Amino acid sequence: MSALSQNLTFKIANGNTTTNTVAVTYPNTATSALIYNSERIKGDGYFGGSDGLHTVFWSVSNFKGTLEVQATLASEPIEADWVTVRLTNLENRYEVDTTGAVTIAGIDSTRYTTPTTTSKSYNFVGNFVWVRAKVSDWTQGTVNVISINR
Repeated sequence: MSALSQNLTFKIANGNTTTNTVAVTYPNTATSALIYNSERIKGDGYFGGSDGLHTVFWSVSNFKGTLEVQATLASEPIEADWVTVRLTNLENRYEVDTTGAVTIAGIDSTRYTTPTTTSKSYNFVGNFVWVRAKVSDWTQGTVNVISINR
């Protein structure tokens, strides 16, 4: 990936130590669905970019859960400042409604209800200051990597 790509990291607490890691595996000790937010990275708006174009790539193995991208316009965000962004891909770019209006098709998140191993990429547009990934309803598997390119 280009120099503008960054792998998102997750802080994992283990006893008295905390580790930043790119790949996270659902822990064998967990008894319920987990929610993990990645560390934030600078979005296009942080640098005053004008096109706001971002690309996210993720790779998962034997994964059951939901993946989404969140962003904010706040320079020092609190949890309430984060919103889920609409992702688009090249395969299903446009929808036409019954009036003939054409809109860009997209998804808010990807939910894997059966163990899934896949790699996907999506685009999203916005002059966001910060961007992060959210893994939720997670019950098994591994997030190998989530990368964002701006």
